[in-house]
Amino acid sequence: MTDEPAPKSNIPEYSVSELSGSLRKTVEETFSFVRVRGEVSGFKRHTSGHLYFALKDAEAVLDAVCWRGQAVKLGIGPEDGMEVVATGRLTTYPGRSKYQMVVERMELAGQGALLKLLEDRKKRLMAEGLFAPERKRPIPFLPEVIGVVTSPTGAVIRDILHRLAERFPRHVLLWPVAVQGDGAAAQVAAAIRGFNALPVGGPVPRPDVLIVARGGGSLEDLMAFNEEEVVRAAAESVIPLISAVGHETDTTLIDFAADLRAPTPTAAAEKAVPVRAELVAGLAEQGARLVGAMMRALEDRRRHLDQTFRALPNPRRVIEDCARRLDERAERLDNALPNLVERRRIDLDRLATRLDHAVRTVRAAEQAGQERGRLQLDQAGRRLAAAMPRLLSDRAIHLDGAGKLLESFSYRKVLERGYAVIRDGHGHPVVSAAAAKPGAGLGVEFGDGTIQVVVQAGSAPAAKPRKPPPPPDGRQGSLL
Repeated sequence: MTDEPAPKSNIPEYSVSELSGSLRKTVEETFSFVRVRGEVSGFKRHTSGHLYFALKDAEAVLDAVCWRGQAVKLGIGPEDGMEVVATGRLTTYPGRSKYQMVVERMELAGQGALLKLLEDRKKRLMAEGLFAPERKRPIPFLPEVIGVVTSPTGAVIRDILHRLAERFPRHVLLWPVAVQGDGAAAQVAAAIRGFNALPVGGPVPRPDVLIVARGGGSLEDLMAFNEEEVVRAAAESVIPLISAVGHETDTTLIDFAADLRAPTPTAAAEKAVPVRAELVAGLAEQGARLVGAMMRALEDRRRHLDQTFRALPNPRRVIEDCARRLDERAERLDNALPNLVERRRIDLDRLATRLDHAVRTVRAAEQAGQERGRLQLDQAGRRLAAAMPRLLSDRAIHLDGAGKLLESFSYRKVLERGYAVIRDGHGHPVVSAAAAKPGAGLGVEFGDGTIQVVVQAGSAPAAKPRKPPPPPDGRQGSLL
């Protein structure tokens, strides 16, 4: 059986690259401009500035990317769970056989989603403490310089300047910014921080209070003042800040971070400065009240002085009374010295009498003491004379007993029983045969006397020399 060639097909053959390129061209030509509604999922901001996320609904998921150049122009910051309408084009990624949407613009899907976004952002910033009441600073009563952050071409700045001129003209510094659209939030935040960065006493005066103002508009028009960077700049401001964005019914997040909220830009100017005419009238009224109070006080003092003068006595009578009392004091003083001397003499006599009595008492006490001492000494002498014979008799009896005891322990009692003590020529006792040398003269003491003998040579074996006894230590007597 032979192999037959396979029949050729009329279906065109593509390479992978050709097919991927054809698909990419078809997709980009067919979907070169699309608007897609979906929920943001898996949002990630790359360090390069590109945004990567997915748009999904209940049944499908579409990968999306927003390049860095378009990301900075987006009106909103994408977050997970946010429902948006993205505008852009579809393209493919041949390297992984995927397709994705390149987003060029993005907006919230509806006002409900926008309100949910603002409510979530408000809760998050409130949890950080940016809206805390203790962060609020008081507005100066009469600021010297007022800084205004608003559009330079709108009616807002004219209304503020007009209202300030009516109430109390002040120096105004305008920092022009865009109040809606791309980049508006960044400009407002930069203006607030720029005013705070001005040095005190520098060439440009530092404002005492700031007004961030904008006219009314839709929720989308006021979104720049709901951005997080604007809210943080307002909360960080060291200069007290008044928020005046929109009409009375409009509320933005900067209102919660500001130190004071005004319903309109005109109301912000009214809260920034008092009414000059009212101040002048108030000062005039206070001046008039001060003058009236001073006049009443002077009148009261004059009346009190008159009453005091009427209550004072006649000076002549006062002097006469003083002169009379002086004469009386002088007369009493003349008599006082003799009286004093007499009283002191009487006191001295009384004290001398008491002193004599005390001396006699002391002498009597001394004599009595001496008599008692003499009597005690006599008694002690008599007791001593009687005690001495008794003491001597007791000591004699004790001494006699000690002598008899000592005699009972004497070695002479032993000699009386038939023993003898042998001594050498020096009077030392001989206590062994070895110590008796032939020819040596010895003394033998008996109970009734001593005889002299001479040692003769004998056959007795020489005894081993004995170690002499230790000398007596004196604690016990010897019988020999």
